[in-house]
Amino acid sequence: MQDEITEAVTIAIAPAIADAEQQRALRKRPESLDAWAAFQRGVWHLGKFTADDNLVAQRFFQQAIDVDPTFTGGYSGLAEAQLYAVITFGTRSLLDVQKPVEALARQAVALDSADPESRLGLGITMLMSGDFEGAEREIEQALAISPNLARAHGMRGLTLIYSGRPKEGLAAIQESIRLDPRDPTRVTLLQNVAVGLYFCREYEGRSRGGEPGDSVSSPLSEYISLARRRTWPARPHRRSGGSAGEGYRGGACRVRHVRPSAPPWFRPEDYAHILEGLHKAGVPEQ
Repeated sequence: MQDEITEAVTIAIAPAIADAEQQRALRKRPESLDAWAAFQRGVWHLGKFTADDNLVAQRFFQQAIDVDPTFTGGYSGLAEAQLYAVITFGTRSLLDVQKPVEALARQAVALDSADPESRLGLGITMLMSGDFEGAEREIEQALAISPNLARAHGMRGLTLIYSGRPKEGLAAIQESIRLDPRDPTRVTLLQNVAVGLYFCREYEGRSRGGEPGDSVSSPLSEYISLARRRTWPARPHRRSGGSAGEGYRGGACRVRHVRPSAPPWFRPEDYAHILEGLHKAGVPEQ
């Protein structure tokens, strides 16, 4: 009963506290920001989930580091923002940021090994480099420190999905959405629900746990729909005047064209499954 009460209180007040801290930071003049306020401004811009805001978030996280080099939040925030620049917005290449991001994440953990967000940031970095075992270890440590950390449940879900345990991963993502229904990155979680269902061959599946207005808008969800109908178009599928996959900014499987090599976080057999679906959907090869 105590655990249930604790969880209910966390779900109710954690987003409100985060919002209050961000609004307090936004009321301060940029030139008078301390490390904590600069970090909160960075978090606010990161939550806007646009390429432009991501760049602004990186500047504020760097400011937090400059103001206080011992503050872990600046390092973990900057690492996460740079990863989003690669995976979600396509404004940086993974090759360019992989080593700097890992260095930032490890510095955050070195400064405070008991900080769950730092552990989570290192876990995300390891996942993006294909180190599933290391990612799961760091994320589990984050959850041991903070069992109701919604983002950690979500990243645990991604790790499980891409490491070959998609059913467990789907359950973890649903737990993340339940714990923080206001998460600004929820659309990315829902897109990964589509990936998990696709890996499970559950083409009849639909994302669960969202709210009205949510959508699983990645090309992958369209391929799930195509597989469900068991029909394939005779020509490349079109949406908004472009070829399928062109300009997609979803996090899990950003595909401009079918590529022979998999991103580091894909197992070869899962990537082959995606390529098969893309080919049947008529996405042009390059």
